Amino acid sequence: MKAIVYTKYGSPDVLEYKEVEKPTVKDNEVLIKVCAASLNAADWHIMRADPFFARFVFGLLKPKFSIPGADIAGCVEAVGRNVKEFHVGDEVFGNLFECGLGGFAEYACATENALVLKPANLSFDEAAAVPLAAVTALQALCYKGFIQPGQKVLVNGASGGVGTFAVQIAKSFGAEVTGVSSTGKLEMVRSLGADHVIDYTKEDFTKNGQRYDLIIAANGYHPISDYKRALSPRGIYVMTGGSGAQMVEAMFQGSWISMTGSKKMGNLMMKSNKEDLIFMKELLESGKVVPVIDRRYPLSEVADAMRYLEEGHARGKIVIAF
Repeated sequence: MKAIVYTKYGSPDVLEYKEVEKPTVKDNEVLIKVCAASLNAADWHIMRADPFFARFVFGLLKPKFSIPGADIAGCVEAVGRNVKEFHVGDEVFGNLFECGLGGFAEYACATENALVLKPANLSFDEAAAVPLAAVTALQALCYKGFIQPGQKVLVNGASGGVGTFAVQIAKSFGAEVTGVSSTGKLEMVRSLGADHVIDYTKEDFTKNGQRYDLIIAANGYHPISDYKRALSPRGIYVMTGGSGAQMVEAMFQGSWISMTGSKKMGNLMMKSNKEDLIFMKELLESGKVVPVIDRRYPLSEVADAMRYLEEGHARGKIVIAF
């Protein structure tokens, strides 16, 4: 089969398109013929081993898993003898983060817990855009943000992968949503249901006097003190993406602020969760959430797709279409 392979950390130049052996399904696994995959910021961080502590999970000196890629959608080709939920021919989507990755390939193996039946109203491309980004947004809003109907929620980086899902999920919970993005993406953010949009090139939302019950920082840097100023007295700030400095601030300064005051500030480390993916499937089937796809690339051009991802200007997700 064809796959993207890398044997060392670095720029997208380390990614090679080559012929490799087709995986063999284990007793507790499902073999999927991959029809589409998608890129996430996590793929970029793993590829570059940035931040450095990623090496302690994915390989200290070289990548532990030779085929990258987490989000996939495809058809079940074979099932192990202990698999109960899926059958040959089922259309599925899921996140391979807990299965050793391997999504950027014509075939991939996964355990039952990593997969859910694909919504019938979504194409494979659309379904592949969902798992990691959508579940990250859901967990940030619900598990860390404790979102409630009527709250004022701001999403910084509202036009990116996590951000486009966060805007729509927050609206589905009955929140009043403000999306922050650049000039050319404001109409797209508004079309996702945002009640208000802010052009960060013209206005600093941390200085306009508005206060928010929940802020999701999906991208875009502000010092954590700025986010604190923009929160209501008992507001919550959740960092899901951004620079290394922003991550460190959320982990350490955010913890201190949370312990010493009424505002809660911290970051989210997404955990793969089948129940959350099932919940997202229901939102997708109801039409309350729609995946946003910026560009599609063939499998042979994953390196180019990764370079585009690194530029940080994508609207929604970047999909690898087989």
